[in-house]
Amino acid sequence: MGKYDDIIDLPHHVSKVHPQMSIWDRSAQFAPFAALTGHEEAIAETARLTNEWHEPDEDKKRELDEKMNELMMLYRKRNFNSDSLYDENVINTMAENYFEVTYFVPDEHKEGGSYEHVTGYLKKLDSIGHLMIVVDDNGAETIIDTRRIYDIDLR
Repeated sequence: MGKYDDIIDLPHHVSKVHPQMSIWDRSAQFAPFAALTGHEEAIAETARLTNEWHEPDEDKKRELDEKMNELMMLYRKRNFNSDSLYDENVINTMAENYFEVTYFVPDEHKEGGSYEHVTGYLKKLDSIGHLMIVVDDNGAETIIDTRRIYDIDLR
């Protein structure tokens, strides 16, 4: 005779006081426990690649200075010719002065960053604050740190 032979054939007990647990709730008891919450996100963040900032050499800096000066002259000419940004001459001048800028955006979470490109016209240039605002075809404004510009393509 086995150890549990006396109870093996008894009917399953169903409580009259407590409701029976659903199969869904019973299975949840055996689900894996996520002890390392956020671990997968941390691994993904570690695996995410960033680029290094490459300081332009002296020739490239000189070329960028010339292009920035040209942009500044176009910007001043556009703003000098009209009091309103909605003036037809100003709109035509802005369309003629589209350019593409490649700039570096430092990463907020780790060392390095990424190189971004934007094409549009110069809305504002602040040489003291080292900021440039570029407006694209959709009217979206991009604020760029002029110290992080890597290339400018005047069209």
